[in-house]
Amino acid sequence: MDFTGKKILLVEDDKTLNFIIRDNLEEAGFKVKSVENGEEGLKAFNQDSFHLCLFDVMLPKMDGFSLAQKVREQDQNVPILFLTAKAMTEDKINGLSLGGDDYITKPFSMEELLLRIKVFLKRSIPADEFEENELRHCKIGHFDFYFDNLILQHEDEKRTLTYKEAELLRYFCENPNTVLSRSDILKNVWGSDDYYLGRSLDVFISRLRKYLKSDPEIKIINLHGIGFRFNAPIERQ
Repeated sequence: MDFTGKKILLVEDDKTLNFIIRDNLEEAGFKVKSVENGEEGLKAFNQDSFHLCLFDVMLPKMDGFSLAQKVREQDQNVPILFLTAKAMTEDKINGLSLGGDDYITKPFSMEELLLRIKVFLKRSIPADEFEENELRHCKIGHFDFYFDNLILQHEDEKRTLTYKEAELLRYFCENPNTVLSRSDILKNVWGSDDYYLGRSLDVFISRLRKYLKSDPEIKIINLHGIGFRFNAPIERQ
């Protein structure tokens, strides 16, 4: 699948790492705008449109989490990936709760970073290129869920989900009233099963419960030591 020309905003204050990431992404065909502090990152975001944002957490002038919050105030759709240090356990969870979609831990390989980026950019694929069996629109109780547009709607109330929220909800909708292990959810939605992603899964589950709470027929049941079961009437469109 060709991602040539997709635009990425890279905000990383380590000059060497900034250069290495930018060079590799450009070599892979991406267009990269790179800056070295949070304020410049926000300025760049306001001046152009991007398909994905890649933010270091520890940035001068404005940290990566604050930058992500500012971006989310303007755009609920653009994927945000954080670059984090290995010791920043709670920061990883915090970043996801503030609207980030994923994180990648330093040090990382460029192959891993490119893979993560391409996973997120798949939502830019034209609708007619999706596999026929992939869920793109369904009714969940009294909600309409439009995966292509990341929209969850009930009557006049419309919510734009982040990409990872939509991915998780789609996975639940594809497997309703079924016991799903935490490992299966993480591997299918995040592509990896590790402790930190397991912690972040709970954050995303809490968000979905909040969004869906107006319909008592919809329940995300926690099965202790196993995983979750998504109990809901589902009608694929």
